[in-house]
Amino acid sequence: MKATTAMGDYRTQQSLETFSFLPPLAQEEVYAQINYMLSQGLAPAIEHEDPAQASNHYWTMWKLPFFGETELANVVTELEECHRAYPNHHVRLIGYDNYTQSQGVCFVVYRAKAW
Repeated sequence: MKATTAMGDYRTQQSLETFSFLPPLAQEEVYAQINYMLSQGLAPAIEHEDPAQASNHYWTMWKLPFFGETELANVVTELEECHRAYPNHHVRLIGYDNYTQSQGVCFVVYRAKAW
């Protein structure tokens, strides 16, 4: 007999980034992740994409990365603006590490309703 869970089978479930296998993050948890990213000196960048295209090519960048940004409110404002402009898209936040030239943090903040 096959065991099932409320979350579904992780091997066949389509996922989006780091926290995809967890329940959606509460607003306070998203803010905590952003604060952590900023405290580590990572440069925030916002990307968005239509759910049908989310797994087969690069996502569209909202604006240039916010190099030197240290304020949570500024990052949250930009995330909300992107979500308002593209309400049917997934919106994710990336934290670029200038030293290693790579992504240090990446997670979806807003999932499209059709997802």
